[in-house]
Amino acid sequence: MADVSERVKQLSEKFLRKELYVITSTLTAPRSEHMRLLPDHLEYQIKLEKEGVIFAAGPMFNADGTEGPGLIIIRAASFEAAKTIADGDPWVQAGVHAYVITRWIINEGNYSVRINYSDQTVVID
Repeated sequence: MADVSERVKQLSEKFLRKELYVITSTLTAPRSEHMRLLPDHLEYQIKLEKEGVIFAAGPMFNADGTEGPGLIIIRAASFEAAKTIADGDPWVQAGVHAYVITRWIINEGNYSVRINYSDQTVVID
């Protein structure tokens, strides 16, 4: 067992260990209310994105193609700070969505960004 623990320690010593919070948001009211407030929700999300709070966000979909819960990954100092951010969403304020917050530690993974100077486009993989 000590050999396994030592190997895990060696393998994980350079992990990123970046702490983020995941908000899973589910519809709790008629879809018409959700759609009526969608512009307000999107404005809030874009504001958070511009402030550097949102790491990634968007809807999830079930295997049958129907829309599932929303997923919002944010940068926050604590669960309490993440709750304050989640509570600011117009959908939550209107009682149209409920949410669950979990803490997520990024250890492995990657992403790439390519900037093309010739046409000033950006590709994110």
